[in-house]
Amino acid sequence: MASHDPDQPGEGRFVEREHRLPIRVYFEDTDLSGVVYHANYLRYMERGRSDMLRLAGIDQRAAHEAGEGAYAVTDLQIAYRAPARLDDALVVASRLVELRPASCRIHQRVMRDGLIVADARVTVAFVAPSGRARRQPAAWVTAFGSLLWLGDTELR
Repeated sequence: MASHDPDQPGEGRFVEREHRLPIRVYFEDTDLSGVVYHANYLRYMERGRSDMLRLAGIDQRAAHEAGEGAYAVTDLQIAYRAPARLDDALVVASRLVELRPASCRIHQRVMRDGLIVADARVTVAFVAPSGRARRQPAAWVTAFGSLLWLGDTELR
């Protein structure tokens, strides 16, 4: 087993075709009532998606810097199921459930000890610097092909 460099940020891992990223709830994530502020779940999910892409070999930064484009969220459905609180250890689980030439749909869950606290379906489109949708790079589509989830994808 490879050892983790303590000076590098933690990263997620794939369990079969599902990406899992551990997240800790910090004081800055909470609102006055002591629970995670609703918009922070979107941040957690963005981290999960970005880490999933990086571990799949997709270099978003290089594509952006080369002027090819970047992903933009075009649709989001989210259901908040239970509160997360300060110091909770959460897991962001991400599954690629649909792959199209210019977009992907990802089912994401934020969980605490197996309990779903937030459940979302996110559609992202690959867009050119002009803002118009365009086909994803062929290498990305190939990488996604091995990640496509074939099981249940419904929000619960």
